[in-house]
Amino acid sequence: MRGLSARTGPWRRATHEWKAGSAAVAVLAALGLLVAVTGCATGGSGTRDEGPAKTGPVASAAPTGPSASPSPKDVDAVRLVKNDPKVSVAVKRDLKPCVEDEYPVDVSYGNLTGASSSDVVVNVLTCGDAVGVGSYVYRPEGKTYKNVFTDEQPPVYSEIDNGRLVVSKQLYEEGSSVSDPSGEEVITYRWSKDHFALRDRTRNNYSSAVSGETSAPAEN
Repeated sequence: MRGLSARTGPWRRATHEWKAGSAAVAVLAALGLLVAVTGCATGGSGTRDEGPAKTGPVASAAPTGPSASPSPKDVDAVRLVKNDPKVSVAVKRDLKPCVEDEYPVDVSYGNLTGASSSDVVVNVLTCGDAVGVGSYVYRPEGKTYKNVFTDEQPPVYSEIDNGRLVVSKQLYEEGSSVSDPSGEEVITYRWSKDHFALRDRTRNNYSSAVSGETSAPAEN
């Protein structure tokens, strides 16, 4: 034991130096044992200098940052759109399955309006070329959903980006095909009290240079 080597040194002398009787030797041995036990029990002198067990609360491993929206439950987006009085008759009429029971709708969930559960973004597309013909945002209110945003000016597509609603619109020159847009307009909205307010508008023009085609080299 770490603390006993210094304290038991005097006890290592030869027995002929001791003149006391057997009773005195027994008393001294008992005192030496008491010192040794005390050395192990006191802090800083024994080999098990641990102190009392800690009984404080254990730190939680869970993150303490802002909580995300509760996990969304899948909604029937087709029924949501068809039962929505804000959706145009044309969009409802053309919303049909492309293949068997597969409808041309994209659905996203996220926190846009600060509701108690996730908002729902629905994009309605065409079956042939996947052009967006309508974008809608539905805010949960109890057991129902309320339409809080509608854009039916094609081509249009809406997404959730860090709590913002980002609406993209491809631009075309007169006579251009759907596969050959001339640019894109990106509009960013933020939720303000009870509606989406426009925060930014960006326009990107695509290059008109023909890619992938080169003229043959001239012959000498």
